[in-house]
Amino acid sequence: MRKSVSLLLLAAVIALITVPLMAQPKRVSPADITGAVIDGSRVTVVYSRPFSKSPKTGEVRKIWGGLVPFGKVWRTGANEATLLVTQQPIAVGEAVIPAGAYTLFTLPAEDGSAKLIVNKQIGQWGMQYDEKQDLVRLDLKKDSLETAVEQFTMAVEKNPAGGGLLKMMWENTQYSLAFTIRK
Repeated sequence: MRKSVSLLLLAAVIALITVPLMAQPKRVSPADITGAVIDGSRVTVVYSRPFSKSPKTGEVRKIWGGLVPFGKVWRTGANEATLLVTQQPIAVGEAVIPAGAYTLFTLPAEDGSAKLIVNKQIGQWGMQYDEKQDLVRLDLKKDSLETAVEQFTMAVEKNPAGGGLLKMMWENTQYSLAFTIRK
């Protein structure tokens, strides 16, 4: 019973986000959904995927420290704020994110480090960000990519070490966050 209620809630949240997106004209940064079942619990991310090339000029833009400035909160994608939906609580170290829906923001630093901000407010456009609604700020792991990623890409995957991984890839950088499911 509880599992079917969780699935129904997840479907309703995704429908509320994606149905309006489908009714809109084609966007410069298309919407996407990624997710996976990790240890029996679905983790889903709904986000938009901006390109490295400027939609107006076609020129390649500098992403980290350019389009995404250091020291400022970024909406982790484009258009509507990025949505994280989880059926079960997620644990990252000592931090626990309860089951539910949240907005994801990113705070990149000039030294290359970055924090993932999990915010309790959902449904806002772009950078309508209220720091008072932050649930937690988490350190992201940074890796260099051998091949540049031209379009911002997120992924939820099983972690070979157990649990799951949330990945964000763009330009020559991948930020990731390992997590486990709490039951």
